[in-house]
Amino acid sequence: MNTQTLLLQISSLLEGETDQTAALANASAFIMENFQDLNWVGFYLFKNQELVLGPFQGRPACSHIQIGSGVCGNAFLRQQTINVPDVHQFEGHIACDNASNSELVIPLYNKSHRIIGVLDLDSTQFNRFSAEDERTLEEIGKIITANIF
Repeated sequence: MNTQTLLLQISSLLEGETDQTAALANASAFIMENFQDLNWVGFYLFKNQELVLGPFQGRPACSHIQIGSGVCGNAFLRQQTINVPDVHQFEGHIACDNASNSELVIPLYNKSHRIIGVLDLDSTQFNRFSAEDERTLEEIGKIITANIF
């Protein structure tokens, strides 16, 4: 499926949804269904000075991540997408699922351009996430936050 079709589908899926939990749950399911070779997709939201687990698809995960810890905490702190081809080479990686070998984390912003959390994707494959995946998922992140934050 091409990028434009994916963006239109996620927009349609989330259009009019006002409940944050429902929207994030459907968004994580949509991503899991439309991107191959993922073993975990979900959201960590900024609450009480840490990242707290939100809706996700996959095995049970870490419930709380400190800002600056692991890939998620670093992406939040730096306010930039981090694509890790081999998580075993990322100093401080938090292994919620030992089967994960690569990870992509995208910061999420509200309408006021304040960072509010991250979109986290894991794969059992090494070097799973391409530059095109990054761009597409950053756009999906913008669509998600524009609809509910």
